[in-house]
Order: sequence, then structure tokens, then C-alpha cells
Amino acid sequence: MKAAADVIVVGGGNAGLCAALTARRFVDRVLVLESAPIDMRGGNTRHTRNIRHIHAGGDEVLTGAYTEDELWEDLVKVSDEDIDEHIARMVIRESDSVPGFMEQHGVHWQASLKGTLHLSRTNRFFLGGGKAMLNALYASAGRQGIDVRYETPVTDILVDGRRASGVVALIAGEPTELAARSVVVASGGFEANKAWLRDLWGEPADRFVIRGSPFNMGGPLKALLDRGALSVGNPKGAHAISVDARAPDFDGGIVTRIDSVPLSIMVNKAGRRFADEGEDLWPRRYASWGHLIAAQPDQIAYSIFDSQVNDLFIPGLYPPYKAETLDGLAELAGLPPDALERTIRQYNASVPDDPPFDHGGLDGRSTTGLDIPKSNWALRIDTPPFYAYPLRCGITFTYLGLKVDAEAHLQTGGGRVDNLFAAGEIMSGNVLTAGYLAGFGLTIGAVFGRIAGSGAGRFASSGS
Repeated sequence: MKAAADVIVVGGGNAGLCAALTARRFVDRVLVLESAPIDMRGGNTRHTRNIRHIHAGGDEVLTGAYTEDELWEDLVKVSDEDIDEHIARMVIRESDSVPGFMEQHGVHWQASLKGTLHLSRTNRFFLGGGKAMLNALYASAGRQGIDVRYETPVTDILVDGRRASGVVALIAGEPTELAARSVVVASGGFEANKAWLRDLWGEPADRFVIRGSPFNMGGPLKALLDRGALSVGNPKGAHAISVDARAPDFDGGIVTRIDSVPLSIMVNKAGRRFADEGEDLWPRRYASWGHLIAAQPDQIAYSIFDSQVNDLFIPGLYPPYKAETLDGLAELAGLPPDALERTIRQYNASVPDDPPFDHGGLDGRSTTGLDIPKSNWALRIDTPPFYAYPLRCGITFTYLGLKVDAEAHLQTGGGRVDNLFAAGEIMSGNVLTAGYLAGFGLTIGAVFGRIAGSGAGRFASSGS
């Protein structure tokens, strides 16, 4: 085949663009294949707001220092024992240079948003959000002559032993082989593939909400696994959070996330609490709630709170249910009123009068005597009006992915593939093993995108 490009990048989100921009430093012909149309380009990056990175001190948008060891400790708190410390620490160290790289390509920043995020020191927010960041990277790619083809899903990666020769893509609906000297796969997970989710979760998957791109079907991931690529990550693992049950099935984005959880009590359809709402700061805990809700009857739960905290978090896209009485709230939410009243009465009786409530950090204001405690921010729910958000499990991206080494080479049973690299959500399971840290998915994508792009560009330019 005549080469379509020196480097082909599969996927046009944060990781893919970082790879393409880096590869362009070494070769002239870089081709990005994006499965979505132009107005929905960029996968889940469109719905992001910030990126987590280490830094030596505060600046015009950050309020203080964030060290390598602190970020490592934060990651350990949300992970399990399978975390690869070598790769994870490499990502953490390299995160320091990501803002500068993005600024070189036109990305701008803003001060952090207020609410229960607690991110003003650790995370840098994009001015205009993730879509503005994407637009800046695409504009930079255009200035450098990087070719982008939209509505071009990749169905296969052509691999023979330790070499990749190109990809198979659907062009005008027809399978077409496109040759390249190197390939970077940055096509995300398979969260939009409901059939795949159903194979893993069974019937409950039908009630999951997919927060991100409907184009993340996992085609390149499945093709490479079928070709013998080594997998990493729990097949059922995912960035799964609490989203408004009224959200659309796909692509609702970050505005469907509900941040009231740590300032509320969470009950299932029977009106019973099922987890500690105040276990940790929200950026380290919010991605555990999707799995917790998925384990409840009918995969639904409710965040219950009162007027004392209603203005202390970022509101959701849809207004909460609101009533002057708990019975009225139960009727609006479809909850059993007696059970809800009993749960709140027992909870209120367990709430201490001190220490003072302080939602700016872990305040140690914990319940006493409950089988399931609320470890921080325990306030009585006794000041009308009362509010409730209905919640479902919202999946952002899946953790099952491709095993890579620290140089982003794809790994197979026969060793690495010399000119095939992976970056972003499709390999995030090498670092994210269980929970999640706000903004860290973009960190992984940007760091490994640049590593993969450098490796692919160097190989393609070497003539090997």
C-alpha cells in the first residue's frame, strides 16, 4: 500500500491531538482519523473542565503548590493494589510540563469554579472549558498541516508480529486500508457500546447513563484485543459517577453531574441510606458513587438535603425536587414517606453539635451510632424547604484497555509492537485501577499522547 501518512492517529480527543502535534515535530504527514462529525469531535474531552498537575507554587489561577508525593498519595487513596507505581509516577512527574505544552498551542486558563470541588490548588481550569481547549489544539494542528478526517471510524489495526502497517477505516461506509509507518491508537473506551456493557453487567446496564461521546464504541480496542494485544484493567471498571436520572442516555456531559452528595444523605428507592456520603473530599470520592448506585435496586438513588446547603454546590442541569415537608418531597420523588421520615429522623438524632460545619475541607463532623456513618459534613436535615435529586450511574469512560510500557508501546504476548502506540482512555487502566481523581484522565491522555506521538514520530522518521 502507498502510505496514507507517516503517522496515523486514531481518535481526535485530547490524547490524540497531543500525539498528533508531537509527532508533527518529526514527520511531515500526520493523519488524524476521528469517528465523530466535526461538531461532535473530540470524544469525552468536549465535556471536561480542568486538568490535574503538579506545580511548585500558586499563580494567577492556582492557590498553592501541589507536589509529586501529594498527587501520588491522592492517587493511591482511590486505587487498588494493582497500580503500576513506575508508570503512575512517570505520569505525575510529566504532568508538570502539560500546561506549558497546551499554552504553546493556544490554550488559556481561568480561576477554578466554586462549590464542593475543592480543586483550586490542584487543578487548572480551561478558559471556556474542554471544547475551547479542543478548538485551540485543532487550530494549532491546522496551522501545522495535520490532516483530520471526520466521520471516519477505524475498524481494525493492521499488525503483523512486532510491526503495524496501518489501519482499516470506513470511508464513505467502505472499509479502506490506510498505510502508515507508525500508528497511535487514542480512540477512548467502549462505554457507548451498550451491548458490550450488557455482556458485563447484565440487565442493569440498560439503566446506565453514558455521560460522554456516543461515538466511543470500542472498535479499535476490540480489534486489538482480538489480535492478541494484552489487556489491563477490570472489565467492569469505569469512571462512574452520580448523574441526574433525568439526563439523556448519551452525551449529557458534565452538567448532568450532581455535586450535592457530600452535603446530603443518599437513599435508595426504599428510602434507606447505603454508603458514607462524607468519607472523603469530593474530588477523591465522586467517582465511587456510580458503582454504589449501580448496586442499588433498579440502579437508582436520591440525594436528600435542605435549605442550609442548597447554595453550597454547583447546581445540576435540572432543578431538584422541592417541597416544604418531607412527605411532600417523598411524593415528588416517588419514595416511601414512612421509610424516608424514619431514615432522616435516625440520621438527625446521630448528628453532633460540634465541631463546626466547614464544607471547605474535612471537618470531622461525623455521625454517631449509625451502622453507616457520615464521616464529615453531617448537618441535620430539618430546615425547609427540602430537596432531592434522583440519581443514576453515569459512566464517563471504561477502564478495560490496552497494556502499554512506559514508552506507550502496545504490548502483546510476543512482546511490544515497535511502531504501535496507545494513549488516553484506551490505556488509562495502566494507571487508573479502581477510583478516579478529578482531572486526572486528561493528565494521562496529555502525558501519554505526547509520549506516543514522540515515539511514533521518531520511528516513522528513522526509516526503520
